[in-house]
Amino acid sequence: MVSLRFATPALLLLLSGCVVGPDHAPPEMPLPAKFGEGGTKSVGDVATAAWWTAFNDPKLNGYVQAGLDQNLSVQQAIERINAASANVTTAGAGGLPNLTVGGSHTVSGQRGELRTQFDTRNTTAGDVQLSWLLDLFGLYKRSTESALASLDSAYASADVAKLTLVQDLVSSYIDVRYYQQRLALSKANLKSRQETYELTKFQLEAGAASRLDVVQAEGLVQSTLAEIPGLETNIRVSAHHIATLLGLPASALVDELLKGRGQPVFRGGINSGIPADLIRNRPDIRVAERDLAAATANIGVAEAQLYPSISLSGSISPSYINQRGIHGDLTPWSFGPTLNLPIFDGGRLRANVKSAQSTAATAYLNWKSTVLTAVEQVENALAAVRRDARTVAALQAQVKTTQETLELSTASYKDGASSLLDVLDAQRQVSLAQASLAQAVQQMAKDYVSLNIAVGGGYAPGGKTTAPVTPAPAKAKS
Repeated sequence: MVSLRFATPALLLLLSGCVVGPDHAPPEMPLPAKFGEGGTKSVGDVATAAWWTAFNDPKLNGYVQAGLDQNLSVQQAIERINAASANVTTAGAGGLPNLTVGGSHTVSGQRGELRTQFDTRNTTAGDVQLSWLLDLFGLYKRSTESALASLDSAYASADVAKLTLVQDLVSSYIDVRYYQQRLALSKANLKSRQETYELTKFQLEAGAASRLDVVQAEGLVQSTLAEIPGLETNIRVSAHHIATLLGLPASALVDELLKGRGQPVFRGGINSGIPADLIRNRPDIRVAERDLAAATANIGVAEAQLYPSISLSGSISPSYINQRGIHGDLTPWSFGPTLNLPIFDGGRLRANVKSAQSTAATAYLNWKSTVLTAVEQVENALAAVRRDARTVAALQAQVKTTQETLELSTASYKDGASSLLDVLDAQRQVSLAQASLAQAVQQMAKDYVSLNIAVGGGYAPGGKTTAPVTPAPAKAKS
């Protein structure tokens, strides 16, 4: 006979069960100590950094804040957190006792033409059923672990949606101001070319110019007029997109945005941090890491199904019968364990394990790819931002030179010392240089946006974050 002293701990150990399958460990991969053109100083947590304020544009600041509060894609991502949270409850519910209580009252009898008297029977009954599947091998523990990781992934996905919104919104605002600048330049060039056209017609009447000169001057005026409608359309298209991002009808902000400002130019330093910062700061990397954790836990779920399962079940069904000559109650009950042994399944359960292992391996490769892509994006943006200022400075000098050339050519043409072709060519060069400068300023602003998005900054300005208080651990070897 086994001593109760030793049997009790063994029984408790059996009931508590064990957890099969691998435990998730934060993935690691070697990363350089610094970016190619960056420094060696870590930037810490940049989630709350409102980097767009470096453009010193209050209207842009207001749009970003409104977008984070009102954007429909962000709201959908946040709503998916609620579904993931419910899945956590569902995953753990199977490992808890299940109690069902029911009751009934039945009145029965017979009717007919027979002279025999039939009595009515009243039967009141209740039913209590209890079942509990013992989680001996961690089936529900691993399911809950997977659901919790998916919940973390949903939180991080909401942050990805916010980061995507900020990039799209700020870039669209930069586009609006760029097209407005181009429109202003085209209108200014149109005025200059119309003056040249009028001057040429005057000289034609004076016999100092040919009809060809007039036609060429008029052609340049018409080509400038043709640019303006397209630029006006692009302004409105970008304004419509900003309104949609803010959850507003497309035309809601057109009039407001038509009150133009200069092109955004950031004022501030550039600090990309180090590659290891990306593991913590990039929400898409956190999504990939949490998806890996969920996939790893699902291996344990699949392995647990290879082992026997024991369920405890019982029921009590009391009833009371009231009929003429018959009174009393009856209480049937039952209780006992049920053992389920998976013996022959055609290899289905082991195939499920292999499938779960493959899914986890794919999730790990996706995590590595996400990290490397993030590093590449930072390197590209950093390289561009480092050189944009030099491009802008060179184009500013070119604009100044072409404008001086135009002034000299116009004065010489009025004096009859040069041809109209020189003036028209100088006007084209001014127009091209101004357009190139506006585009370079636009690109410099967008590269600044790309850098800050690449390092994972700004999705929770002011500390408003959807992420859990304690984020999932993840690190990289540097």
